[in-house]
Amino acid sequence: MGRSVETAGETPLSLDDIRRAAERIAPYAKRTPVLRSSSIDEITGASLFFKCENFQTVGAFKFRGAVNTVMSLSADEISRGVATHSSGNHGAALTRAAALRNGRAWVVMPENSSAAKRAAVRQYGGEVISCGTDQRSREETLARLVAEKNCVVIPPFDDYRVIAGQGTAALELLDQAGPLDAVVAPVGGGGLLSGSAVAVSESAPETRVFGAEPSAVDDAFRSLEAGRILPVANGETIADGLRTTVGALTFPIIRERVAGIVCVEETEIVAAMRLIWERMKILIEPSAAVPLAALIRRREAFRGLRVGVILSGGNVDLEALPWT
Repeated sequence: MGRSVETAGETPLSLDDIRRAAERIAPYAKRTPVLRSSSIDEITGASLFFKCENFQTVGAFKFRGAVNTVMSLSADEISRGVATHSSGNHGAALTRAAALRNGRAWVVMPENSSAAKRAAVRQYGGEVISCGTDQRSREETLARLVAEKNCVVIPPFDDYRVIAGQGTAALELLDQAGPLDAVVAPVGGGGLLSGSAVAVSESAPETRVFGAEPSAVDDAFRSLEAGRILPVANGETIADGLRTTVGALTFPIIRERVAGIVCVEETEIVAAMRLIWERMKILIEPSAAVPLAALIRRREAFRGLRVGVILSGGNVDLEALPWT
């Protein structure tokens, strides 16, 4: 399968890397449950298996990639502290992971990040640095921070160690749910989708992997159509965790191993989110509802199939619910 991503530089990710990540994060990350809903199965016409990463440490799958990466750092690197840019979940995850090794964390966050996600970063001991809402502002603010603090950058998605950690969620899902016809995951920067695609394609090659994305920020869909990375549009979406552009490392994996991406409208995201709250009695954030919205939109294509759905997180601002 090739060398480990920790030592291989640009070597493509392998199933072995994801398995090693699973071993590395096992003492820290939760093995989240897989839940079913007969009423949602009836609505979609498929048998759905929901991988509940909303129950993960810090309330999102992002902890998997963050803790895998932080536990891979040398003593010198962690002593300098870590930094990233994030709309929220990766920042909270990285802060919590760094704390496990007594390391400091700085998180560059767009000024339109939710108050709940900013509070979570601070709660875990991280320092929030505000920036503009576009990708360039994020990157420039982070570059200035790193120059000042000499800290180690842990990207939110475009790092093989991060991708390998995220892929462990799909690996668990396959073990818990049994044979699946398809797995659907949301896509923003592509860490979860690309990690899932490697885990699934190499351990269950008969299972297809699909991405789900808001139409307002459909850069992954358009990038696949164009065969090259296209920037995210300046659209507004309630799914704040999916506003980023796919990365230089995640995109080739998605292009090679993902069967397709389904785009959904804002009203569909809100409806799917509310459906899960009402029928499953669990709290998820808008980004996590996007895969179910995609399955409802394309129900004929998935009818009769066994489908794994990764619920990416549950960090939602209870003071700003989308149906109020």
